[in-house]
Amino acid sequence: MSGTSTEETNARMQRLAAVRPRLVSFARLQLREPAMAEDAVQEALATAIEKDADFAGRSGYETWVFGILKYKILDALRTQRRQGKWQSFEGESDEDAIDRQFQQNGQWQAAARPSAWGDPEASFANEHFWRVFDTCMIALPENIARVFSLRELMGLSTADICKETGLKENNCWVILHRARLRLRACIERGYLSQHAPTEHGQ
Repeated sequence: MSGTSTEETNARMQRLAAVRPRLVSFARLQLREPAMAEDAVQEALATAIEKDADFAGRSGYETWVFGILKYKILDALRTQRRQGKWQSFEGESDEDAIDRQFQQNGQWQAAARPSAWGDPEASFANEHFWRVFDTCMIALPENIARVFSLRELMGLSTADICKETGLKENNCWVILHRARLRLRACIERGYLSQHAPTEHGQ
């Protein structure tokens, strides 16, 4: 770790130890296999330590480490697919669950209309929000969660997701839309209902 002082190295090691639980949680959400998730995190941490001098400071250190982990997770996902561990995507194109959320004119059904989210930035900075988010992700069907994670958490394009999963593009969009609907409903029940502002006079 040339060019890095002992104090900086120790500080980063402490930050790695502090962020490790979040890395493990993230990897488990993607891989659904605790042992494989632990291996991916260990490899990411080892790479972060080995490549410490490459950290340029253009992003936060934890963000940089998460970036390393994403590549390890992608490798693990490809291994899972080669080993036949992914569930079949057959039947994932059914749009009934989405259609029921809307009226014939394309507007939200009254019961399905999104709740007010207040201040999104405040929600995303809240640790309880992320605990609820993790719980809701785990509750999603495996393939829906996987496609959503690849797009929204891993940052892959739709074309790349289709390449990795073998899905057709329109099927991919259906799954992503379904995931967003289910997550929204779950988060509203588990987080927003507990943090909704009280309205006087009601």
